[in-house]
Amino acid sequence: MSEFLSLLTDPWALPFMRRAFAVAGIVGLVCGVVGVYVVLRGMAFIGDAVAHSAFPGVALAYAFEGNLLLGGAAAGVTTAVLIAFVSQNRRLKEDTVIGVFFAFAFGLGIVLVSTRDSWTTDLSSFLFGQVLAVEAADVWRVAGIGAVLVAVVLALRKELVAVSLDRETARASGLPVLGLDLTLYIVVTATIVMSLEAVGNILVLALLITPAATARLLTERLWTMTLLASLFGCAGSMAGLYASYAYDLAAGGSVVVVLTALFVVVWLFAPRHGLLARHLGRLPSYVRFQSVRTAAQGSRIH
Repeated sequence: MSEFLSLLTDPWALPFMRRAFAVAGIVGLVCGVVGVYVVLRGMAFIGDAVAHSAFPGVALAYAFEGNLLLGGAAAGVTTAVLIAFVSQNRRLKEDTVIGVFFAFAFGLGIVLVSTRDSWTTDLSSFLFGQVLAVEAADVWRVAGIGAVLVAVVLALRKELVAVSLDRETARASGLPVLGLDLTLYIVVTATIVMSLEAVGNILVLALLITPAATARLLTERLWTMTLLASLFGCAGSMAGLYASYAYDLAAGGSVVVVLTALFVVVWLFAPRHGLLARHLGRLPSYVRFQSVRTAAQGSRIH
């Protein structure tokens, strides 16, 4: 018992772990809230596209010794805006447009990186995350950006849901579909760039999608789903940091593994939509079918 208490309390004695817990909790909460609308929209691919489209901006910033996060944000927002405009042509599906720009942006990033002789710690931390190295200023910056993003999403929640469920009806109702698309894409981009320091470019999609997908298995109500997703994102991120501290593992990867493990548990045991519940729900019908079949066979014999 004392060892367990030590595991819970020891990390908080270290200043860098306190900052890491703060950033991980904030990022997990914000990604959970924003991820709800990404999952409802069925646009998980946009998270991956934006995360990778930030890569050429980071490569350019690295080449010219600029701020990597600002470079990534500029490239990500540019790509998101282009996707929003081009996807208004309904002859092309949204995921097709995302795929085109995703491939181009990542290819451009590879070309830009190939012009450099070597990779540096700064660039690798962008790709894989470096949550244990955040400073106090980073915590406040993430908290401020996160508060703005959550406020925007919650203020537009009804409109975003309407566009997510039926774009044509939303347009006929007079909603500014293009404006809402742009807003959601930019919010997703800002959330991803904000999260890069915690888990990195490669793993950020899991933080954006997995908590919301887990909550989706448990409820049909938007508010409940939002609260659960933010709870899962925050608690899972902090639990991942505990695991990385206890077993000397990579922090970003540990966060993603914990979140995915939680998803698998809920997928198996969710009361209504879990695998076990659906299997048990089919069992009575199967038993009744077997009883009727046995009775019919008996009547034919006699």
